[in-house]
Amino acid sequence: MPVRSALESLTLPPTKFLTSSWPWRSLVYLGSGGLFGMIVGAALLGLLAFGAIFTLVAVGIAGFLAFALSGIAVARVERWRLRLVDRVDLPDAHRPVEQPGLVAWVTTRLREQVTWRELGYTIVTCAILAWIDALVVAFALWAVTALLCGPLYIDDSPLSLTLFGSVAGLVLGIVMLYPMTAWAGARAAITRAILAPRADDDPQLVELTRSRARLVDAFEVERRRIERDLHDGAQQRLVALSMQLGLARLELPDDSPAADSVRRAHDLAKEALAELRELIRGVHPKILTDRGLAAAVSEVADRAPLTVDCDIALPARLPQAVEVTAYFVVVEALANVAKHSGAGRARVVASVAFDRLTVQVRDDGRGGADPRRGTGLAGLVDRVAAVGGTVALASPHGGPTVVHVELPCGS
Repeated sequence: MPVRSALESLTLPPTKFLTSSWPWRSLVYLGSGGLFGMIVGAALLGLLAFGAIFTLVAVGIAGFLAFALSGIAVARVERWRLRLVDRVDLPDAHRPVEQPGLVAWVTTRLREQVTWRELGYTIVTCAILAWIDALVVAFALWAVTALLCGPLYIDDSPLSLTLFGSVAGLVLGIVMLYPMTAWAGARAAITRAILAPRADDDPQLVELTRSRARLVDAFEVERRRIERDLHDGAQQRLVALSMQLGLARLELPDDSPAADSVRRAHDLAKEALAELRELIRGVHPKILTDRGLAAAVSEVADRAPLTVDCDIALPARLPQAVEVTAYFVVVEALANVAKHSGAGRARVVASVAFDRLTVQVRDDGRGGADPRRGTGLAGLVDRVAAVGGTVALASPHGGPTVVHVELPCGS
């Protein structure tokens, strides 16, 4: 498999790493980063000084605008330099400007979050990262050069000692290639993490995410209305029908021709009532509303066709959307365990830390779960994503299967 970045090159055998171009690419990347950062830092200070001196006239405002937009140019150079240590291109996060003209371009760029993120990256680069780049390169070159060239300028030491220093310099140079490449890879990772496009950079995508969340909320409101109508309407009528059939069954003699028909009707009414109650519980369990997630999950575990251990530590009630999502995650995950895994035991663990609810469902089944096979996991992922959560699935063949869900639950 080809190496795509400086960090990946560190996993190569020493002979392949040392004979590859990655150490030298890293050296060029860090050296150019230190020099570029210092030049940009001087230019930014000049723009700030220019804007402060001429702040009362329009040209001073232009200086401040140039400072604010300088991150765009720096980010473009950084994306180009990133190719030295990372072969995966970093796309531009800016949107095209719809209207022609300099004013429209400046206005559009100032409204974008990515512009200010790039400016922050530029300031951090000039203040910190560029100096670290320069120090790493300077120390490596100075130490290695000082030891290698010892015989040329050291006259008061034995030749054997200076030659030993030269050998030590050669060894140090080889060893220094590893930390230098590691820092270049880390530096590239920082650049990619800050400058990579994000979902909130595109207003249309943000609105799409919000509209999806609104649809989920509307669906949940409609679900609650259906549950209430079934509970207060159809269920009560079935209860009354079952009671009337029961009374009629008591009044009829056992040998009456109608007794057997009334008995069958009474049994069917009780079965329909039981199925309706199960349907209501699936639409929105009352225990979830009244007693919270821990009690609702415990009830689901008690009804499961396999042994389910619950370890749920929640400090308080969570937001309704989070509780509902977490509940149906557990329900869907346990349903998949019962139908597809062949497991005899499962475990549900839930806890809250740093305003995030973590839910994990683990089983001892055969593994091999795949969302693409339509086992309900794809719908689970969509439900979690609608509230800003994440799903991770580990299901190697032979088991175990672990579904790990994290949901934001801050106010």
